[in-house]
Amino acid sequence: MLEQRIQQHFIDSADLKYQAAQALSLPIASAVQAMLACVTSGGKVLACGAGPSVTDAQRFAALCVTGFERDRPELAALALTAQGGLLGSLPVSGGGGNAQHYLARQVRALGQAGDLLVVLSVTGNDPCVLEAVEAAHERDMMVVVLSGRTGGTLAGRMRETDVLVCVPHDRAARVREVHALVLHCLCDGVDAQLLGEQEMPL
Repeated sequence: MLEQRIQQHFIDSADLKYQAAQALSLPIASAVQAMLACVTSGGKVLACGAGPSVTDAQRFAALCVTGFERDRPELAALALTAQGGLLGSLPVSGGGGNAQHYLARQVRALGQAGDLLVVLSVTGNDPCVLEAVEAAHERDMMVVVLSGRTGGTLAGRMRETDVLVCVPHDRAARVREVHALVLHCLCDGVDAQLLGEQEMPL
């Protein structure tokens, strides 16, 4: 019974990826172009996420810096922090605190025109990432959002130059699995544009 349940996870994940491949290829290609324009013009990539997606943002930034599957010069990328001293040092206003502003503050501190913000949010409704997107727009940055289903509130905050990649599924685990693949596609796409096409490794 347990083995069957485990196998079903693999089947469901593979089915979703297969079904989403055609629908997501165009927005992912647009996100690759946005990232390429950023890094080739001397900009940097800031990445952030909500909840468990924080670790995906960290891994993505690490792959930008260290390389994906090919040796290349480092790309300027940084994952915004979601814990530690920054959260503990936020001032309290009106008794309710403002912990949801921690990502926006980092975007305002580090972001500049020409930089790119990559946001991961399964629901698209997390207050911290909504504020981060607003802060990025204040800084005249482009935004790439990876979300689920319709993109939630984030979808309505996007500008014409931004890119929205919505995984067509409601289950958080499935959405995050596709997000991981999308991030790999971004890294590979940028490498292919910078270094030229090559056969994918087996």
